[in-house]
Amino acid sequence: MRMYRSKPEKRSEQRRPKLSERAQDPWRCEADVVEGLEAIAADELRRRLGQDASLQPSPRPGVVPFDYSGPLVALLQLKTIQSVYLVLRFAVPRPRALLGDQHFRNLLACIAAVRSLHPPGAFRTLYVSAAGSESAVMTRLKEELARHTGLEIARDEGDLMLRVRRPFERGEGWEVLVRLSPRPLATRAWRVCNLEGALNATVAHAMILLAKPRPQEIVLNPACGSGTLLVERLAASAAGRLIGCDTSPHALACARANVSAAGSSDRIELYPWDARALPLPERSVDVLYSDLPFGQLVGSHRENIQLYPLILQEAARVARQAAPFVVITQEVRLLETLLAEQQVWALEGVLRVSLGSAYPRIFILRRR
Repeated sequence: MRMYRSKPEKRSEQRRPKLSERAQDPWRCEADVVEGLEAIAADELRRRLGQDASLQPSPRPGVVPFDYSGPLVALLQLKTIQSVYLVLRFAVPRPRALLGDQHFRNLLACIAAVRSLHPPGAFRTLYVSAAGSESAVMTRLKEELARHTGLEIARDEGDLMLRVRRPFERGEGWEVLVRLSPRPLATRAWRVCNLEGALNATVAHAMILLAKPRPQEIVLNPACGSGTLLVERLAASAAGRLIGCDTSPHALACARANVSAAGSSDRIELYPWDARALPLPERSVDVLYSDLPFGQLVGSHRENIQLYPLILQEAARVARQAAPFVVITQEVRLLETLLAEQQVWALEGVLRVSLGSAYPRIFILRRR
């Protein structure tokens, strides 16, 4: 087998292929999403990418595969997706063959296409995730990639993230996945302050879409924490008014920092209000969102027993008729019990999502 041993090009001289060179050859892509939000992510792909994207059957939860023939830069704007990977399939029996001349050139061309989407210096380190990642073959692959890209091998997550694996359908060959961005898309640039237990931004954006946002509506986010739902609501569309409140001075300071970093200080209002007693008129709010305390990192179950019914009651007071209230919590039984005992909020749907070791649910309520 001929091994790829050409001299590495200097970074400033490295040729990066024009995307038009692949215009007749769609990219195979894979979107990582929060488990439970696959349908919402698929809807966003269809809505944003149109005919350029052809969705494929999902091999497992948390993955949305698709073929894509449009400009790669458009994929960096997706909001409900954790990360996007370009997928290269190699008809080789063992990973060692990836070092062969043609295969390695194809891999480098894919990496160059990804790097061309970002400013110089955006990629400094590389990381290869694979079974047997410390084997001699994988070590050699990492070394060759580092030599030809000018990147440093990282021991943990790197800017240039690659996965090497067998195909999901257990077919022949091997796949290499190249992440499209130096950081996951879920890592928002505006998040300069991160509270413990802060809501995942892609989950927040999915919650926003569940309420079908409208440009002129008045939005309320009780117990706003670090402001994730407010920033993501404005990222979805304009609003008539955006109001967030929290009784924690630290949370409000964090929210102000994030809102400022998002360039939205003039459009998002933040107040030190108690969600149980809001200084707002009755029937004055069009839509509500809230990441209620789970009773683990924030609050406790005993406190939630007292807090939740009061928040539901006050939200019902300020909500206009038919106003949606989208809530996420891990206090599933508590909220289900409270909803069964009242007649003000109609339950329109529930989504179970997976956030590492936590499995909260998103409740879609509607004011009767």
